[in-house]
Amino acid sequence: MKLVAASKLRKAQDAITSQRPYAVELGAMLRRVASRTEHGDADTAAHPLLAVHEPRRVLVVVVTSDRGLCGAFNANIIRRAERFLKSNAEKYDALEVAPLGRKGADHFQKSSVADSVQDHPGVFENLTFSQAREIADEISKRYVESDLDAVFVLYNEFKRAISQEVIVDRLLPVVQDELPEGPAVDYDYEPSQRAVLDELVPRYVTSVLWRALLESSASEHGARMTAMDSASRNAKELTESLTLQYNRARQAAITMELMDIVGGAEALSG
Repeated sequence: MKLVAASKLRKAQDAITSQRPYAVELGAMLRRVASRTEHGDADTAAHPLLAVHEPRRVLVVVVTSDRGLCGAFNANIIRRAERFLKSNAEKYDALEVAPLGRKGADHFQKSSVADSVQDHPGVFENLTFSQAREIADEISKRYVESDLDAVFVLYNEFKRAISQEVIVDRLLPVVQDELPEGPAVDYDYEPSQRAVLDELVPRYVTSVLWRALLESSASEHGARMTAMDSASRNAKELTESLTLQYNRARQAAITMELMDIVGGAEALSG
């Protein structure tokens, strides 16, 4: 399992290394554009996904794995998600959880910490960009229809094979960058501001979700490789300890048999 995880880790690491700069720059660009556009409610905002709602109904997307045997990978993200839900329980009217990964789905379906659970099974069976786009489109549609007022994403960010960090990202609404001091500088839009935002904003939402899935996938393989390496070392140490214990018990039994034989021989000769 360590070798399989190491093999998958290399591919997953290459994927997130390629995606991360694109996602970061796309997010920064959108925030710069959003800071110069009209915000407000759905009627006055430059784009429905830039509209700021009164936060009442909130969705929390929790990215876990389908399988275990990866150390504290799933436990850390579930513990952080529960802490987030409990700390915001009184702040919002309703908290929904959308677990991506069987481990998170199994946990939250049995838990009462969230008001409802929206499961998306099979995401990691064949992880593709189209899956991330479908989920992002579903979330965006609910936000536009005011069925959701804010969306957060919780996932393990890949640092290296032995290290992951739990990240909480706000997916919607898009957070604006602060405008620099000095004369206001706007952009020229071609063909129009709305056409640019119609292309840019959904692409950003999909990009954030896709990055979270790739980060989680790489983190899972790294955590599993580390866990299996630790398990192999522990098994080797346990085997050596039990072998030594067995040899000592065997030697003690042989010694007792020899003493019985010697004692019996002396008794017969005496």
